[in-house]
Amino acid sequence: MAETSDMTINLLMLGRTQTGKSAAGNTLLGSYDFKSHLSPSSVTTCCSLGRSSRILGIIRRNGCEVALRVQILDTPSYPHSSLSKEQVQDEVRRAVAQQFREGLHLALLVLRADLPLCPDDNDQTTQFIQELLGPTWKDFTVVVLTHGDKAEEAGFSDDTYLHSASSTVLSLLSSVQLKYIFLDNQKSIIKEERATILRKLLDFIRKNDYQRLLLKHTK
Repeated sequence: MAETSDMTINLLMLGRTQTGKSAAGNTLLGSYDFKSHLSPSSVTTCCSLGRSSRILGIIRRNGCEVALRVQILDTPSYPHSSLSKEQVQDEVRRAVAQQFREGLHLALLVLRADLPLCPDDNDQTTQFIQELLGPTWKDFTVVVLTHGDKAEEAGFSDDTYLHSASSTVLSLLSSVQLKYIFLDNQKSIIKEERATILRKLLDFIRKNDYQRLLLKHTK
């Protein structure tokens, strides 16, 4: 029997408070590494790294099974209830430089599918990411739309949701070359759902020629 090789992908979670950022990270890991609960203030104040076990049945190369490992860095939200933008960016840069020495594959920008995205909020978020990741941020950013189950309950499929989305959301998705995924907050921990999402992320990574983004921390 041929040996199984390993592949590790490094993912960075970014998003506003109560978008489901930490919960999305848990879904992708298939575990509950990150704190995730309703709170009137920002829950996450420091970056934390979660690692999945070896995942089989997701990817094959040259006819051989590849075991996938997922590393996810959960981050403080921005805007944050107690940290400034500079403090959040510094914390994220420090953690990425320390934990992802070989670079970052994708940053996952988490938004809620069941809430409108206002132009001012979008401008603030994209400016934050651009300052954090640099001029190539669009190549490394994927939009994750959480609470897809609530959109489905309201009668929206993925396609009809996008047809009804605001120009702000559509402009954001266009800027990241339509790299987006939906997460169902009620079913997303199911193995099949997780596998589908991971395959989509791997496809984005492949289309980006498996490039990695290095962030430097100078302090």
